[in-house]
Amino acid sequence: MYPESTTGSPARLSQRQTGSPGMLYRTHARLFFRNLGKSGLRVSCLGLGECGGMAEQLMTLAYDNGINLFDTAEVYAAGKYVSFLPPSLLFRRRSSLVITTKIFWGGKNGDVLAAVTAPPCPSAGLKASLERLQLEYVDVVFANRPDPNTPMEGDPFSSSKSRTFIIEETVRAMTHVINQGMAMYWGTSRWSSMEIMEAYSVARQFNLIPPICEQAEYHMFQREKVEVQLPELFHKIGVGAMTWSPLACGIVSGKYDSGIPPYSRASLKGYQWLKDKILSEEGRRQQAKLKELQAIAERLGCTLPQLAIAWCLRNEGVSSVLLGASNADQLMENVGAIQVLPKLSSSIIHEIDSILGNKPYSKKDYRS
Repeated sequence: MYPESTTGSPARLSQRQTGSPGMLYRTHARLFFRNLGKSGLRVSCLGLGECGGMAEQLMTLAYDNGINLFDTAEVYAAGKYVSFLPPSLLFRRRSSLVITTKIFWGGKNGDVLAAVTAPPCPSAGLKASLERLQLEYVDVVFANRPDPNTPMEGDPFSSSKSRTFIIEETVRAMTHVINQGMAMYWGTSRWSSMEIMEAYSVARQFNLIPPICEQAEYHMFQREKVEVQLPELFHKIGVGAMTWSPLACGIVSGKYDSGIPPYSRASLKGYQWLKDKILSEEGRRQQAKLKELQAIAERLGCTLPQLAIAWCLRNEGVSSVLLGASNADQLMENVGAIQVLPKLSSSIIHEIDSILGNKPYSKKDYRS
């Protein structure tokens, strides 16, 4: 069985107020919590990731509505996200938060895996992140690989060993930062199942600490890894799934059903790849499917984004779904997906699968 989903919250939420008296935004259903993989770390089923220049306001709003998971990274808001962690959360409620960060390979400003693995200061990269976060520790540090097509061994950027992404060195480095008290757990981001399994084997062989979680992209048009590969890892070695991009960079929101709207993400400089994807033959087929899914959303009394997020949550193998938001209305719409989840009966899921036509085949059924 997957870790059991529970309604309610950790101990702190039994005493948490649902918001200030003058607060406009509230959900009518409480978020439920799941263990992150087979670890003892409890995370809200929805987490907050990228939130642009309104990070302080949105993080406070998210917390007041039951979210305890905040995924930080230097790339969010051009490196400014970490400067907007609200002091009211950091200093008064730190023990009630689950804060994660990433160590990048090939990032900027020293926040790179190279800084972690480079002797004689293996914790330099995470220390730099902690300074920007104004924290003594993070709950989970993720070893991120920006390009899934880049092989794990070898270095396309430099011949220096400090830039070499070798699994054993990564496991040793992550074990070191945990032993130093800078992180409680570590996970992987955009690693293949084979690479995660190798990291686990290295940890067991050398008495090191294995990863507890993989951050993976998961939405209606990308299912194979989270629905087939990661469940096998969970049952073998206890690695959970924290997923991101439930709206597929906005594609699943329905905003592109009539082309590329002005000021949408796909219209911005640097997002030509997204525009090309939307306007491709496959993109047009996806938009046609989304129009059919919109009819289901209307029957359920929700928006298409809420249906898409609830669809991700219905997978018990997903510990938490990371949301992105640029304003309060968008955040609260997305959080409202929790009210849609109980409406996703087996017949509704079957109807959605029939429309999508991409349900991956698994040789094993881990629910038995």
